[in-house]
Amino acid sequence: MTDKTILVTGISGFIAKHCALDLLQHGYRVRGTVRSLKKADEVKAALRPHCDITRLEFVDADLLADAGWAKATEGVHGVQHLASPFILNEPKDPNELIRPAVEGTLRVLNAATASGVKRFVQTSSMAAVMYGHPKDRTKPFTEDDWTVLDGPGVTSYTRSKTLSERAARDFMAQNRPAMHYASINPGLVFGPLLDRDMGGSAEVIQMFLRGKYPGCPKLSFGVVDVRDVAKMHRLALETAEPSGGRYLGVSEAAWFLDMMRPIKARLGRQAKKVPSFELPNFMIRLVALVDPAARGILPDLGVALHIDNRRTRQTLGMDFIGVEESAPAMAQSLVELGLV
Repeated sequence: MTDKTILVTGISGFIAKHCALDLLQHGYRVRGTVRSLKKADEVKAALRPHCDITRLEFVDADLLADAGWAKATEGVHGVQHLASPFILNEPKDPNELIRPAVEGTLRVLNAATASGVKRFVQTSSMAAVMYGHPKDRTKPFTEDDWTVLDGPGVTSYTRSKTLSERAARDFMAQNRPAMHYASINPGLVFGPLLDRDMGGSAEVIQMFLRGKYPGCPKLSFGVVDVRDVAKMHRLALETAEPSGGRYLGVSEAAWFLDMMRPIKARLGRQAKKVPSFELPNFMIRLVALVDPAARGILPDLGVALHIDNRRTRQTLGMDFIGVEESAPAMAQSLVELGLV
């Protein structure tokens, strides 16, 4: 047990609730930000079965407004900054994603600096690492790689995550606050849901469980379990490593078919609509004519992904949960929560 309080921004999100749960289970006090305090009861209900929530409190704060952030960061030891927009489809206005991601990150950093916060962990993404590069690249992506913003297939979401992490690192370099900084860059996040408020990765699994597509696109992602992502956030707060760490949250690179097979094996009849074969790329291109979600994956069809995050594993001491566990855990929770 500790008297240290950790601020979790956007605590009602899928990953953020797991981060709060991990912190509470390890003896921290947690303060969560929500855009409306009406969300507080939903978060409490999600966490109550798993931990003691008497050390949990809330404050209302919006990424696009200054109000509430001084109060949110007052007296906290560390910040886990997870609040950021995410949508599957490309928005008409890219600033719907980019502005709150970048401005919000700087707003929270400024407030944390003014309040004398000691530790700051930003939730970035593998989207800030591996896009816009040549499709014939075989060299593994590592903690040193960055998305090329003017490269092919870079979406507004990818830009938002890349620009917000760049903005945070520039802020630290220019202002040099007495605050330890690190980023966590997760891939596609699977694992169990804590309530019916699911994230974008759960929507992907939900589509396959509902049989939206007869087969899997030949698409590769770096995948990770949400419980490992939460653990990484806490370890980044606690590490004795120098400020500036960049930690890739990936258990492995997996094709969609590799994700679906353990779901079918674990769930049986409940996963009868989950495809068991890959669709030819030309069929995905035809579907993309009428399906915006399919359109967004076209640049990455058939591209084998290679990731080497040995540095992250060694520095944080991570032994990641594999996709054979994380994918069916998410699918099972979707079924149990009646979301299929």
